[in-house]
Amino acid sequence: MKDSQEYLDKKAFFDSVITLYGRNVVTEILEDENIQVHKLHLAESNREEGVILQIREMAHSRNIEIKSHSKEQLSRISKNAKQDQGVAIDIIAPNYQKSDKIKTVLGESFRLLALDGVQNPQNLGMIVRSAAAGNIDGILLPTNNSAKISPLVIKASAGTLFKIPIFYCKTLEAPLAELGASSEIYALSSHATDDIYSLQTGKKVVFVLGNESEGVSPVVTRLCNRSLAIPMQRGVESLNVAVTAALLAFIQN
Repeated sequence: MKDSQEYLDKKAFFDSVITLYGRNVVTEILEDENIQVHKLHLAESNREEGVILQIREMAHSRNIEIKSHSKEQLSRISKNAKQDQGVAIDIIAPNYQKSDKIKTVLGESFRLLALDGVQNPQNLGMIVRSAAAGNIDGILLPTNNSAKISPLVIKASAGTLFKIPIFYCKTLEAPLAELGASSEIYALSSHATDDIYSLQTGKKVVFVLGNESEGVSPVVTRLCNRSLAIPMQRGVESLNVAVTAALLAFIQN
């Protein structure tokens, strides 16, 4: 039983680890002591000079474990051989969890933002910031066709990235299909006849925000109960997705 619990604890820990790569990225991460780092990975082929030496010294000063790897091993860790520049870093994000943990973490009452193809890192960071500040309990973020957690996202979130649960999945289809049995799922659309201000929601609500240019995809729209619009004046067609998220985060109904 003890071994089983240790396995589960270890698995939960590594589910919350995010691996970033690139020399500038790793330098920025190491400079920010508010970001908890699990491990630094360096390729043995790196020359011990310049920025590599600086990265190693910063890691030593923060007592961060440094692992050396062959170039091929490092590429498997970074999952981006063309851009990792021989450097990767594991950061710890306790609130970054798999989507199957939504009900366990949030219980029987929640408001979620689900992001369908939001690709701009700054938009993602600002969405996180608004959600953390407002009446949102978590963000559902696909790993496919979406912005990845990166220093740009961290900066745009203004330090709030790890203050709100972020539930990751490959695509939205599976978690939305599962949540749909007991939750209200609303797609934001400029073509909808119902608006966000007339909405009376239940205990479990998911608002789906779409891609910056194409909106919510047809396959995801089919998994939603209704579509909602934000009333617009003076012929303005739509708002930036991060602004839409901010409005939803502070809606009171």
